[in-house]
Amino acid sequence: MSSSLVRLDQHSLEEGVSYLIGVDADLERVIHDFGKPPLWPREPGFSTLVHIILEQQVSLASANAAFKKLNDAGNQLTPEKFLDFTDGELREFGFSKQKARYCRFLSEAIISGEFDFEELYQMDDSSARNKLIELKGIGPWTANIYLLMALLRPDIWPPGDLALAKAMQAVKNLPSIPDAETQQKIAIKWRPWRAVAARILWHYYLS
Repeated sequence: MSSSLVRLDQHSLEEGVSYLIGVDADLERVIHDFGKPPLWPREPGFSTLVHIILEQQVSLASANAAFKKLNDAGNQLTPEKFLDFTDGELREFGFSKQKARYCRFLSEAIISGEFDFEELYQMDDSSARNKLIELKGIGPWTANIYLLMALLRPDIWPPGDLALAKAMQAVKNLPSIPDAETQQKIAIKWRPWRAVAARILWHYYLS
């Protein structure tokens, strides 16, 4: 099986942490000060991708609040149920007009059979990312977060994540927040465990 089809679990997370503290003294210091990061798994599927869309360019708190209102109104969230909500209801939950449209496009793509979450399991990282990005409103950050959190792929790095960039700046003692290219260069030495390195940096940022 391709290494990019492997899913992280508690055992492989610890394996990744052990590898990273052996190749990067800065990450070793984070682990020493704050302990090992959580796995933070998310249930694969429609509900999680809607939640990640809500997290685009806003605080986690506001995304979580909107997602909770959506779930409270819909019981078990499905593409069909999502399409039943009016624009006004979605606005009340906290959806912007744009994000409501993106989630409607996603719902329609699933119902029509144009997009199938199950197919992603059999795809390597690059193919799965490209399949997600074909959906309107899904950019590289959203696709990477889905691969990292829901598919639990071990070697994903989401360069558009501001919290990670800020954590990298602090941990690496950089003069400014690193841009995407700089992040990718620094993260090369973390392969094949970049998704574990991301968890270590999020853990630092939240601590």
